[in-house]
This record gives sequence, structure tokens and C-alpha cells, in this order.
Amino acid sequence: IVDDGSTFLETREFLDELDDPKITVIPLIRNGGISAATCAGIASAHGKYVAFMDHDDMLAPVALQKVVEIIQRDEPDILYTDETVFDDSTEGLTAGYFGSPHLKPDFSPDLLLSHNYITHLLVVRKSLIDSVGGPRPSFDGAQDYDFILRLSEQTDKIAHIAQPLYHWRQSSQSTSLDTGAKPEAHARGAMALREALQRRGINGEVVTANAPHFFRVRREVEKAPLVSVIIPFRDQPRLLQQSIGAVLERTRYSNFQILGVDNGSIDELTLEIKDTLETRFNRVSFVSLDKPFNFSELVNFGVAQARGSHVVLMNNDIEVINGDWLSCMLEHSQRPEIGAVGGKLYYPDDTIQHAGIVVGIGGYAGHSHKHKPGGDRGYLNRLNIIQNVSAVTGALLMCQKSVFEEVGGFDAVNYGVACNDVDFCLRLIESGYQNLFTPYTLAYHFESVSRGYEDTEKKKARFKREVDVFQARHAEILKKGDPYYNPNLRLDVEDFSIRPIDND
Repeated sequence: IVDDGSTFLETREFLDELDDPKITVIPLIRNGGISAATCAGIASAHGKYVAFMDHDDMLAPVALQKVVEIIQRDEPDILYTDETVFDDSTEGLTAGYFGSPHLKPDFSPDLLLSHNYITHLLVVRKSLIDSVGGPRPSFDGAQDYDFILRLSEQTDKIAHIAQPLYHWRQSSQSTSLDTGAKPEAHARGAMALREALQRRGINGEVVTANAPHFFRVRREVEKAPLVSVIIPFRDQPRLLQQSIGAVLERTRYSNFQILGVDNGSIDELTLEIKDTLETRFNRVSFVSLDKPFNFSELVNFGVAQARGSHVVLMNNDIEVINGDWLSCMLEHSQRPEIGAVGGKLYYPDDTIQHAGIVVGIGGYAGHSHKHKPGGDRGYLNRLNIIQNVSAVTGALLMCQKSVFEEVGGFDAVNYGVACNDVDFCLRLIESGYQNLFTPYTLAYHFESVSRGYEDTEKKKARFKREVDVFQARHAEILKKGDPYYNPNLRLDVEDFSIRPIDND
């Protein structure tokens, strides 16, 4: 316990009366601030690991036991747990005493660059702290954010216990209750991020996202590479005109081509639109693959014909919205560690259609926050910040062409219609890449307008076959759970609802 120059007599008397061999009180002569006090405690600590706790919070009775079990099993350098936030005005151990839970994903480096989602309980190997240095007073207010950014740059041995083992007390001056209570904390969080970019050699800027303490790292696009936008289609001339027209009219990034993959169109209007577009726009061209419908085969054929070093897979029922949609994907697709990048897709009624895919929902996969209002913040603001996800939809997906080819593209043998995008993304992860959702690429998705839903016995049987193959191929992640979706969240809905408590 580090007494950072307390002046209240009752506090000092309480500390003087503590008599337990496990407790050491370190009195500081004058108040130095949270970072200085924390560093004084670190300097006096002789344990192999150090756990950090605010003076007005609580630990679950099993918290340290659970921590030690993971340390003994995995020997991580950094470990964090889920937490709850409770109101200090609540009296007694009532049913709602421990407040609202903050159920976190496993380590998500891009989510951490958007927000300090780790917070409490944080446990760190002492030798790592000694090599990196403790919290820095110049970042007080966001010292824990700066601290975890620096720590996480030095190790990938980061463990997460998906149980709310820490209880964080809200107060009237707490940023957990009012994000505007300490505006300097937000400014120092941004400063911590800017320094992190400098240390990591990332060219970009830090801007505020949609709320205090949430950020966007906007990366510079390097060397303006050629991007091929690949659009498979069969007839549906209105959709084709709308999709290609939106890309041509709204895309501010200049170095791109559009490659339509025609799967046997016969409509005269479709053929006329193709001819007009190719004649008017040098960047638009079409290739044909007149075979029975196999979406994966169409995609692979299009990528093989593409001249760009990056490819965007785009359904013919997609209409891009914002002018920087392509550069917002490319800034991440260009990163060597990133596999697939997906954007934020809306239904025509402005509700959420796609904000990343959660593996395991419904026994297969589901869309994050599906049907939420378009302006919704989502669970802990997840609809508005860049983050890692297990998969993104093939309706609008960007990838380096070389990475696409490295993993063998879409599986046209097993997934002709369904499951192909999720399978592709999981194979990217198996190959060492990370997938990413960005809320800054916006588009409408007129889902299944062109082919219809799985509403016939033949389609249902085919869908079941493909799901069965998927479940066998990816049994391990289905058993372990999606690392970017907390196991305490429900798998029968797509709205991040919390699973009912099992009292047994």
C-alpha cells in the first residue's frame, strides 16, 4: 500500500493499525501523483509478478487464485481479467451491487490502439516492468494506457481471464462514470498513442473517435498501390449499375480498377451496361466465367485476372457511401500483419448488417450487432472503433493479392455458396495474419437481392452440407470460442447479450 502523502487523519490511523505480515505500507512524504506512487510500490515489490489495484476498488475472492493458475499453466508476461463497474452510492450487497460487467476479448492489438479496453485487473511480470519502466507522471490520467502500450510492445505472451474478477468503483469524478470529467486524461491518452506510433515506426495520426477516450489511428497509405475491385454478378442490371456507379462517383482514392466477373448474364440491359461502362471508363473491364454458380470460383477467377497488388471483393448488391471508403481499408490492408479487412455495412433501413463476424454464433458464425440502429454505439462502443475480428464478410473484403494467393484463395470445392468468407478468414489466422474491422468504410448492402435467401429445400440442403464441412474443418475454434468475443456473451443472438448466470 503506497500512501501518497495522505492528509486525512483517519486514513493515516487506519494504515498505522494494519497488522498483517502480508501488508507493507510505504508512506511518501509528499503527494507525487498516481504514477510516482505506483513506481514507488513497484520498486519495493519483490514478487515475480505485480498486480495493480486502485485504492477504492475490490477483487473477487478467487481473483488471485485464478491469476496464479494461469501463470503456472502458461507463464504469460502480461495478464488481464474482465471487470465490473459499480456505483459507490450503492449500499449493501444488493443484487446489482457489482454493476455492469466489462467483458473483454482476448488480446486485440488494434482494439488497444482505439481504446484502453484492458484497464483492470492488470498483472505483469516484474522483470518486464523493470525493462520497460513503470507508469510515467507526464501521462497521469492516462498513465495506465501509456503503460500497457509500452508493455505490449515487448511481448506477445499476453493472457486474458474471461471472468469479472475486478470490481471498479465509479465516483462522481471517475472517467468510468463520466468520460468528460477529466478532459486532460483524454489528451494524455492521445499523447500516449502518438508516442506509441513513433516507437513502432507507424506513419499516421491520432484523432478522436466518436467519444472521449476513444481514438482512431489514421495511417498513411504508402506508395498508392493499384487496387482491383472485383464484382461477381449475373444480370441484375440495376444493381450492377448502382454498385459500379457508386464506386466510380464516390471513390476519392485514384489508383483503382473495377473488374466485373460475369457469370453467364443474358439480359440485354446487362450487356448494354457492360458495353457502356467499358467504353466510357478505362478503369472498368469485364471477364466472363459462364459456369454453374460457385461464388468461390468466381472470386478466385477474378483475383487471378486482377492487376492490382490489393483486391477488394465486392458483391453486386453493395453501394459504397463515403468517398474515403477505399483508403480506409487500404491503410490496413497494406500492413504486413493484416489479412482481411472489412467495413461497416448497413441494410437499406440504416440498421447494421455487418460489423465483423463472430465465429460460433448459431453453431457456425454470426454478424456482430446485426440489426442494431445505424447510430448505435454497440457493446462498449465496438461499432465505432477499429478492432481485430476473427472474420469479415466477403460482400466487401480487402486483402493483399499475394496474401490471398498464399492461403489458396476461397475454397471452391467445399464452399461454393456459403461459409467461404469465414473459412478464408480463419485460414488467414492459421497462417499468422490478423483480420480487422474498420467502421470508417461505409456501404449499403442489399443482402441477397441478387440470389435470394436459402428458402428452398435444395438450397437448405446445400447450406447444411457446407456448414457441416465448416464445423469439421474449424472444430477447434468452435470449441474454444472466438478469441475476439467473450465466452460470457450469448451465442444464440448477435447483439452481444450476456449469457444468463448458471447458478449451479
